[in-house]
Amino acid sequence: MPWGNFGFLTWLVPADFPEFQVPGQEKYMELVRQLFWLHYPGAGPKGTLWDGWLPMSSLWPAAGEEPGIETHRASWRGALLHRRIDHEGYVSTHQHHGFGHGEGWPFPTCFQAEGVGWQFATAHNAYRVGATRDVSQWGLTGLQSAGLDEVAGWSLRVTADTAQLVTPSLDIDSFVAPFVRLEWQPEFPKAAEATLEWATAKAPQFSADRSLPLGLEPDVQGGGYTHVPLYRHPEWTGRLTRLRFTFHNARGGTFRLLGLLTAVDTRHPVNNTCYLQGCTEYFDWTGDLSFLRENLSRMRAALAFALREFAVEENGCVRVPWVGHEGTAGWSRDADGGKVLHYGRGVGANYWDLLPFSGKDCLATIYLYDALRRMSRLEQNIAAHPDWALAAPDAGLSSHRLQQLADSVRERASRLFWNADTGRFVACVDADGAAHDYGYTFVNAEAVYYGFASSAQAKSIVDWLDGRRLVEGDTSVGDDLYHFRFGPRASTRRNTEWYSFVWQNPEDIAWGGQVQDGGAVLGFAFHDQMARLRAAGPDNAWKALRRTLDWFDDVRAAGGYRAYYAVPGRGTLQGGGPPGGLGMDCEFFESVLVPQVMLYGFLGFQTDPAGFGLAPQLPTEWPELRVNQIHFRDVVLEITVTNASAQLVSHGDHDLRVRLTVPAGWTVKGRTTRKGTASAGADVSAEVLLGRDRTLALVKQG
Repeated sequence: MPWGNFGFLTWLVPADFPEFQVPGQEKYMELVRQLFWLHYPGAGPKGTLWDGWLPMSSLWPAAGEEPGIETHRASWRGALLHRRIDHEGYVSTHQHHGFGHGEGWPFPTCFQAEGVGWQFATAHNAYRVGATRDVSQWGLTGLQSAGLDEVAGWSLRVTADTAQLVTPSLDIDSFVAPFVRLEWQPEFPKAAEATLEWATAKAPQFSADRSLPLGLEPDVQGGGYTHVPLYRHPEWTGRLTRLRFTFHNARGGTFRLLGLLTAVDTRHPVNNTCYLQGCTEYFDWTGDLSFLRENLSRMRAALAFALREFAVEENGCVRVPWVGHEGTAGWSRDADGGKVLHYGRGVGANYWDLLPFSGKDCLATIYLYDALRRMSRLEQNIAAHPDWALAAPDAGLSSHRLQQLADSVRERASRLFWNADTGRFVACVDADGAAHDYGYTFVNAEAVYYGFASSAQAKSIVDWLDGRRLVEGDTSVGDDLYHFRFGPRASTRRNTEWYSFVWQNPEDIAWGGQVQDGGAVLGFAFHDQMARLRAAGPDNAWKALRRTLDWFDDVRAAGGYRAYYAVPGRGTLQGGGPPGGLGMDCEFFESVLVPQVMLYGFLGFQTDPAGFGLAPQLPTEWPELRVNQIHFRDVVLEITVTNASAQLVSHGDHDLRVRLTVPAGWTVKGRTTRKGTASAGADVSAEVLLGRDRTLALVKQG
């Protein structure tokens, strides 16, 4: 992994790793290549929220791998095929073990929320908690204890047709317990059934009126959790005082109980769309039809869940209905200025896990918009290729319908989330109708990058980022937005009040000392540079990239990130546990994004299910740009572009026919099989033949 000084012991990049070549810019091109190589080994599968960023960064290099080491393509294929998806269609977060929803983010934990939890097995825990060893207060009827230890948990055997397990007495607010989570390994007869009942302070006796079915298998294949959604029951209210599990027709059954807790709903509303970004990216780059045949129904289920669960068509955006995801803060102030904690509120919803995104969620809507367009393109190509032998989608997921919905979401949501006073997008609009705007540069740069922002909105955003437009009330303005040099601050307005209930004293950390409050994350310099390219042109984007590379040159000379930031006054690094103001190593895997501006930005290379497009945008001082070792499908490309021409050399042992799309006014010369036609101003497509050392030339007329 790239953290620590040892990541900088050598700057020798393998000869087969992609090169970026610009005459006269050799130093900068070598720096961007070294930055890419530094983070490339760690750019394989991680948690689901990285599925939208890491595949696009690690699938394309035609780089050799060490013997016995799985290639990035193979690892991404396996990971995407095996992302856990529950029976409703929610895609698991795939983060480390925690004490929230088992398929959600590891925290806020039940203990932080003043809920309750018993952990019988602790050897596998990421968070250190004491093991439950005393079970004398548990009620067992028709159950026999068969052992208790920190590896196997609590082993129980059913000795009667009907058996019951009753927890010790408890006293918790039902609001912090939208779920009861069992982490267990059950083995029951096929006819067995189970229920969960709960008693409350006002209704201390168990009753069928306060019960829900308990599934006797984990929620998802390969998972170890069963969740009972108490929040869906009308009697989920008041103070919970006991829980009772009843097993019917279960004689002879056994289960190992690893943990039992009341769970905050720590699911992320961005998971499904990030997953779809990763799946479509994988297919576009590889053309792997067997992957698509195996995974298409899961992808459609993931999209259908997001559209249904977040009522996208009705709201024109992602509106998160989950408990604790109202978009409001986890604490407020009383008349005397003291803090009043609202346990279970302000739960994180994405990468920025301390911020209470949700309610009507701008960032989740931006990702959904991108996923809708991706799936629309995919469904269009499936319909055009009956030879792929893939079933048609339901009518609501047809290509035309998805594109219509994407257009509607963009039109409605880009107005809903736009703050006309600040000229930028807000984070969300909470359940009370309040918008939250702390100058989140990542929200705005990604809005431009994904095409969610209109051209006027994109210009306003980049003018603000560039300091040509100052926003009244911001803590950071003008050049100070790039105080940390490599990229913009994550936010530009001091935030000491809008956080999850677990982050209770933000005022104790100075401005810029926390990544979500004036700090900065290296990877998202990519979106900043891409936004500049699209809204202000290649010279503006090159200036921003050059600033990043000048910083990286200094970091390299100092011996690495940790050595560079050991000097007081430069900032504090987050990573591996402690909070800090800057993110670039340890868990900040998305740092690999930054070099991608060379491929997707200046070279203008864009994949789709039918092939790829090329639309170069070179800075004035670049006579040409050459990128090699581009592994597309089964060929390796070497592409050289100017602003008026391009040459593609393709290597491979097989013929590859794909669609090549170029901007209006460009002409494809060489071996093509079918020229496309287009109206004035529209892109032009041609079917081209690649592989076997073929060369294609493109020219721009006029």
